[in-house]
Amino acid sequence: MPRYEFRCRACGDTFEINRPMAEATAPASCPQGHDDTVKLLSTVAFTGRGGAGAAPAPAAPSGGCCGGSCGC
Repeated sequence: MPRYEFRCRACGDTFEINRPMAEATAPASCPQGHDDTVKLLSTVAFTGRGGAGAAPAPAAPSGGCCGGSCGC
């Protein structure tokens, strides 16, 4: 289940709520009971199945002008 991060405009508290994606835009009250909250944009980083030890995928060769093959 996705976790959404909110910040209360009244007290400044930042909190998280687990809820289904269907309820992603539903309003949330802060733990102090204030209703004036805003949903924050969160960044999430995923790694491959191999975790930290996995080698990154090789870059695909690029062709065409300015891709390195025409010498410009």
